[in-house]
Formats: sequence, structure tokens, C-alpha cells
Amino acid sequence: MIIQPRYFEHLCLYVVLLLMLPCEKQFWGVTSIVGDATMMRPGCMEHEREALLEFKRGLVDDSSILSSWGRETEKKDCCNWRGIKCNNLTGNIITLDLQNDELSEPLRGKISPSLHELQHLRHLDLSNNDFGGRHIPKFIGSLSRLQYLNLQNNDFFGTIPHQLGNLTNLRALYLGGYKAKLGVKNLDWLSNLRFLGQLYLYSIDLGKTNWMQSIDKLSFLSELHLVSCKLPEIIPPALHLTNFSSVPLAIIDLSSNSFTSFSSYSWLFNFSSTVVEIDMSYNPLGGDIPDAFGNMMSLKHLNLGYGSLEGEIPKSFRNLSCLQSLKLIQNNITGQLVDIFRALNASKNSLETLDLRRNNVCGYLVDFTTFSSLKELWLGGNKLQGSFPKSFGQISFLDSLGMSNNELNGSFPNLTSFPSLTYLYLKKNKLKGRLPDFIGKLSNLKELVLSFNLLTLEFTSDWTPLFQLDYIELANCKLGPHFPNWLQSQNNFSVLDISNAGISDAVPYWFWDLSPNLQYLNISENHIHGMLPDLSFMFDKFPTIDLHSNHFQGLVSLFPRNVSSLNLSKNMFSGPITSLCTIEPEFLRSLDLSNNLLSGELPDCWICMKTLEFLDLGNNNFFGKIPTSFGFLHQLQFLSLHNNNFIGELPSSLKNCTTLEVLDISENKLSGQVPAWIGTHLTSLVVLTLRRNEFNGSIPLSMCNLNSTQVLDFSLNKISGIIPQCINKLNSLIQTKSSSANMSFGLQGRTYIGGITIIYNKGEYMASALVQWKGKLSEYRNTLGLLKCIDLSSNKLVGKIPQELTSLEGLVSLNLSRNNLSGDIMQNVSEMKMLEVLDLSKNQLSGEIPTGLASLTFLSVLDLSNNNFSGKIPSSTQLQSFNASTYAGNHELCGLPLIKNCSEDESAPDPPSSHHGKGYTDEKDANMFIAPGFYVSVVLGFTFGFWGFTGPLLLRSSWRYSYFMFLDKMKDWTSVTIAINMARLQRKLRG
Repeated sequence: MIIQPRYFEHLCLYVVLLLMLPCEKQFWGVTSIVGDATMMRPGCMEHEREALLEFKRGLVDDSSILSSWGRETEKKDCCNWRGIKCNNLTGNIITLDLQNDELSEPLRGKISPSLHELQHLRHLDLSNNDFGGRHIPKFIGSLSRLQYLNLQNNDFFGTIPHQLGNLTNLRALYLGGYKAKLGVKNLDWLSNLRFLGQLYLYSIDLGKTNWMQSIDKLSFLSELHLVSCKLPEIIPPALHLTNFSSVPLAIIDLSSNSFTSFSSYSWLFNFSSTVVEIDMSYNPLGGDIPDAFGNMMSLKHLNLGYGSLEGEIPKSFRNLSCLQSLKLIQNNITGQLVDIFRALNASKNSLETLDLRRNNVCGYLVDFTTFSSLKELWLGGNKLQGSFPKSFGQISFLDSLGMSNNELNGSFPNLTSFPSLTYLYLKKNKLKGRLPDFIGKLSNLKELVLSFNLLTLEFTSDWTPLFQLDYIELANCKLGPHFPNWLQSQNNFSVLDISNAGISDAVPYWFWDLSPNLQYLNISENHIHGMLPDLSFMFDKFPTIDLHSNHFQGLVSLFPRNVSSLNLSKNMFSGPITSLCTIEPEFLRSLDLSNNLLSGELPDCWICMKTLEFLDLGNNNFFGKIPTSFGFLHQLQFLSLHNNNFIGELPSSLKNCTTLEVLDISENKLSGQVPAWIGTHLTSLVVLTLRRNEFNGSIPLSMCNLNSTQVLDFSLNKISGIIPQCINKLNSLIQTKSSSANMSFGLQGRTYIGGITIIYNKGEYMASALVQWKGKLSEYRNTLGLLKCIDLSSNKLVGKIPQELTSLEGLVSLNLSRNNLSGDIMQNVSEMKMLEVLDLSKNQLSGEIPTGLASLTFLSVLDLSNNNFSGKIPSSTQLQSFNASTYAGNHELCGLPLIKNCSEDESAPDPPSSHHGKGYTDEKDANMFIAPGFYVSVVLGFTFGFWGFTGPLLLRSSWRYSYFMFLDKMKDWTSVTIAINMARLQRKLRG
């Protein structure tokens, strides 16, 4: 055998290298040891180290992520720096990974061009950092050896550089993200990345690109993620795809786009032999689930959640023997639960997750333990009924069981077959009875959510569960009357809701030291009493604390500076609230101290609460002037100072609170003119009530700029002048429809429902407002968003009622009573079709009542009393149905329902005639007219009444027997009663 010279040279070199392995010379720089052998690895290249240090100089590192980077002797080798990996042979940097884990502050600043020196870089990950709205650097396209590039969630801005198409060795590309604002002219450059296997584009507008044509050329693409990319609904029919069906796609994620139908994306089903995962969630997809999904024999994960899909699970799903997860949350899926499990029978050994929450699935529960691999079962928000099976067929590895918001009844289920259960959600059902002790043996349980059932939790005082819960939600379950002692064993929960639990006790001393991780605490609507301790150092997180509707008393104690929401309303707290200035809560978003016994002047330290969005101090005994520092609450949406003793003028600094939607300063002693700046600066107001104060002057014309206002209440003041004619510019009162029954407010990603008085209830506020309605002050909560009213009553307004008021077609209530208004009622009042309440009483209005009032079909309260109206009340069922007091005090008014007749409309009576003549008096005419109808009615009434009563007695013997037994008992009772009373009477007479 002849050995070629070049092979011999290579062999000799290999032997020499093997002989050099044990040596520990410093020729290569750094020594590394593998097992018992010591290997030499060169240190990093000088120019690459300098490039990284230059990159570091352009960054702001608040969390010291790059603390290992430096020029010190111990930091000389950049291959040991955090996020850096080097080639073991050459020392060149091949990995730069500074992905932020979101547990620390992100890197900020700019990406230095010095990274261009890293020409051997294969892996670059800078995701989840903050590069301040800068462009993606074009020089990244020159790092030709890159195989992995991740620039997601970096707040990049502008157009994606086409130079990225030069990265021909790229295997994975991640661009965009929720923080990015990126666009793209076209994706032609994408076709150059011929080895690309993973493509993830998030929130990048591809609506005007030929994205499919570019992807058609990516022969090695296995993962395609185009999330929130505004993909077009219809694929151009002329698009010629030569390679697309042969692309080995295994994962397809087209979630959060705008697809309404599968018809334009039938190409999905061409990958039936390769695809294992499809995610088309958060698309408004309608119609039935296509049968073609059942032909994807390798499909393991299918997510079609948050759409508008209808119908039942296709029978073709019986072919999916590999299916591991099926998520159809929040659609309109129908059918019986038992049929759904039958359709999935082929995957009973593989299915791990089934999520059908918020659909229209009905029927009874089945034994789902036959699906041996099932770990998560979510069926909440459907129409399931009946009780749980008394027992389950086999031990299950179920981890999550969610069946909240159904109509399940019966006793609490036997969960001994689920030893691995971690998440249990059964709230808002009709479960009843006592919670069994075995619940404490579920040692893996982390979240126990049973609120709004009829369950009772009665355990012995020494009952100690094995679990350590994170979520404890037992609202409306019976835990009282004593404070539940078993809570003492739970020391790491983040959510505790035991509101309305029948507790009539003081909070034990150990309770406040339980969990430093607390984020939500709700013990409201009980009968808990006592005083609160100093809580300023109790909690590490940003807790929401709700103690409303209890019997707490004493001063408002110190709360954590980091509290985010605090509700102490409807208690008996007293004294001043100066403690707020002591803690200076920086993160407080909502504060409700209403309905207490608090007093004193408000502290002027609100400048430290710049995040405050909801503030309710109503129904207390505060006095003095409203603090000017309220004007620093620039995020304030809701402010109620209702029913206190505030004096002085409304501070002009409030005009800086331009986000205000509700302003209630009613029932105080505020004075001065109605501020014009309300109409120029607070244009987002939905509810504005100044009722029962001492405001004077005229209504500013600027009030006509309140386009969003639905409730305008200036009643019981000293306001004079005329009603502005521009009142027809109140656009919200022109619209006849409301967006919702509640008035919704957004609060930093959460949904809140606002109004005048606010009650916090796990993530939302339920609003209520006191509004003068149908003659009395009523509280509105669930329908506040539907209420549209103007109340200017009990003032000193003069002049005519402007005709422009009739343009407010959506107005439901109008109260102008107790003023000095004159002139006629608006002639076009018939245009106010939604009007239910109209009160014009106690003015100086005159003229005839317009006939248009008769066409207001919703009108249920009308008061025109004590004016100077004249003429006949228009004839209509509507107007004659009101009581005579509606029209009282108008001496020139006549016609029903008033006693006074309108003689000018009555014909002169005919002269009396003999009994033999043809003429009759009016009374006889009336009698002759009603006689036939009257007698017919008597006959029909007697017939139906008699046979309606006696007929069933003749047909049903049981009813007949019960009826005569009742008569016998009544006869006996009457006889005995008469006899007893007669005896008593005789005794008295004898005495």
C-alpha cells in the first residue's frame, strides 16, 4: 500500500500534537483541563476584546450585567466574560449572547459599529434590551459567518435593512417584537438565506409584501412564525409557488393576524405529512373547523383559540392519534362534552392538554381519566351541568383542572384520583356542602380557586394542609364566623380573597406577617373589626389591598410605600389622613377611602402620588379647601369628593388633570363661578356633577365642548343666566346608543369599570353614581353607562328653553325644574325619542303643551306643574295616563286627567225632548252607546271566570279534594274563632 506524501505529513503532524498535550507551556495563553488531560486554549484576540469594550462604552448597564468585562488583569481574557464564547482552537469570538432575562434591567444605549470586528461571530443574541428607537445597524449584514441572529423586543425603529440578506449562512432569524416599530419594503432579501430553518417575525407589517414568494425559496425552512404581521386575507391567485409544498415545515405560527376564513390559507393542509404544530390563535376565524385538520396525521399541537369558530369538533379528528394539545379557547364551539371526547378518542394515550374555555359546550361531565396522558383540562365558561362523577376510573396525572363559570352542582368532587393536581379552578358554579378534609392531602396544590359557590370550609383548629398555596380564592364561601386558623400554615401566597365569607372576628396577630410575596389581598364584605397595625414594611411586591365593607376603626394606619391599590371604604375609620404624606406612595394607582368617619383638612402632599388614577374620598367629614396639589395628578381619571364640607373655589390646578372622566364634587359648600376651564381642559369628562353647592354666575359657553359627557348635574346651586344655545354640541347626548352598560376605564393594561363610587373587585372597579332620577336620588351601578341626563334644577336660570335641546336625541332625563324659565316648551320635543323623565315644574313657562309630547313612548315621569300653561292637554293614552298632579298649578289648563273641562271643545246640548221623541240627553246617549258592550263583557267575564275556576275542579280529583278540604278547614276555623270571641265578649259583659 502506497501512502501519499500529503497524508503522511498530516499523520506526522497529528502525532506531534498528541505528544504535546501533556505540556503546560504558556505559548497558547490559557490552560484548560478536560478530564485528566490538560488542553491549551488561546486567549481572545486583542482587537476583538477592544471591540467589545467599545460596545460596552455605548451602553447603560443599570444591573451590572457587563461587570465581568474590563481591562483588569483578572478580566483580560474576554472569552471568560459573561455572554461570550470563543473558538477553542483559534480564540476568536463565536458567540455574543446578552439576551435579557427580564428579571434585571435591560441594557440601554446604542450598538457600536465596533462589533463589525467580530467576523467569526456565529451566534448573536441581543433580545429583550432597549436600544432607544434606533435603526437596526446595517453592518450586521457583514457578519457573514452568523448562523443565529436574535434582535427581538429591542425597541428598534424603521425599515429592516436589506443587508441582512448577505447572511447566507443564517439558520435562525428573529426580528420584531412587542417593543419594536419595524417595517419592511419587501422581503426579496429573505430568499438569499437559503439555509434558513427558523424564521420568527413579530409585529412587522407584511401586508404589502409577497411574503409567500420569498418563503417559497427557503428549502430548509422548518419553523415559520409570522405573528401579528398584518398578513393579507387573500393570497393573490396569480402567485406561482414552485417549491412551497416541498418545504419541510414542521411548525406554522400565524397567530394574531386578521384571517376570517381558512379558504385563503388552504395551502396549510399541503403539509399534512410534516407539520407537527399549528398556531392560528387570535384571528377572527369563522365557520366550522375544517375537516382537513384530521388528515394531518403527524399533528401534535393545534391552537385555534380566540376566534369565532362554530359548530362541533370534526369527526375527522378521530384520525389524530399523535395529538398532544388542542386549544380552542374563546370561540363558539358547540356540542356535547361526551361527543368531544369521542371525537378525540384516537389520541386518548397522547393528549396532554385540552382547552375549551369560553365556548358553548354543554352536557354532563364524563370520566376523563380514560385519557391516560391528560395533564391539563380547561372547560371553564361553558354550559356544563350536573354533578361530578362519584368516582373516577383510574389514577390520573392531571395537573390542571379548570371548570369555572359553568352550572355544575352537587357536592365537592372526590379528587383522590388526582394526587398531582396543582391548579384547581371551580369558581362560579353551584357546588354546595362542606369541603372535605382530603383536600389538604393534595400536596402539589398551588392554586385553589373556589369563589362564588355554596361551599363551607369547616375544619378543626389543628387541621394543617400539606399544600403551600400561591392563589387562595374563596370569595362567597363560608369560612366564618371565626378567622380561618389553617391560613397560618400558608406563608407564601400572592393572592388571597376571602371576601364575603361570613367572618365576624378580629384579624389575628399572625395574619399580617404571613406572606411577603402578597400581591392581592381581599378580606372585604365581612364583619371584621379592630384596628389595623403598621403595615408599612409588610410586603415586598406591589400589593392591592381591599378591606372595604367591614367594621375596622381607628386612624388610617401606615401602608406600604409600594402599595398599588388601597380600598378602605365603608368602614369606621376616623381622624385625618396625614399618614399618606408619611409613606409617600410612589406606585399608588387607586385609593378609596369613601364612606368612613374621616375628618380634618386634606394634606397637600398629592404631588408624590403622580401615578394615581382613581381617588374617592366621598361621604366623610373632610373640610377646608381642596388642595392645589391635586393638579399634579396628571393620570387621574376619577375624582369624587362627594358629601363633605369643602369650601372655597375649585382650584384651577385641576385643569391639568386632562384625563379626568368622572368629577363628583357634589354636596359640599364650594362657591364661586362655575370654572370655564372645565369645558376647555377636561374634555374627556363622562360624568360631571356639581350638585348641592353654592356655585353662582352663569353656565360657561365652554361647557358645550364636553363631547363625552353623559351625566351633567348642576342642580341645587345659585347659577343664573340662560341655558346656552350651544348645548346641542354635547355629542354623547345626541347618540341614542351607549357602548356598554358600564363605563369602562383602562388602568395600565387592566380593565376597570368606573363611576362615582368605586368598589375594587379583583382586577376591576364596579361603578355607581348618585343621580336625581324620577324625583328621588338613586344610586346607579350596572346601568350607569346607559344613563344620559341633564339636571339644572333648583337654580336661578332665566330665559327660554333653547330649541337646540331637542337635538339631544339620546337624552334620557331632563330636569329644569325650580328655575325662572319662561316661554314655550320646545316645539320639536318629539325628536327626543329616548326621553324617560321630563321635569319642567315650578317655572314660568306658558303656552300650550305641544302635541309632540304624546309621541314620546318611553316617557314615564312627567312634571309640568306650577307653570302658566294654557289650553287643552293633548289627547293621547300617554299624556292622559299621568296623575293630575303632573299638570297641577296651571290655572288655564284643561282636559283629562284634570277635572276642569275644556268648554270650547264641547258641543251645546240638544234641547230636551219628550219620551216619544228621537232626542236623548248626553247621559242617555252614553248609556245607549256602552250598554251592548257592557252586557257582553259581563256575560264573557262570568263564563270564563266560572269555568276557569270550576273546570279544573271537575277534571282533577286531587284538586277537587284539596279545595273542599280547604273549605272544611276554613269553616272549622271560622266557627271556632267566632265561638272564642263570643265567649270573651260574654265574659266582659258579665264583668
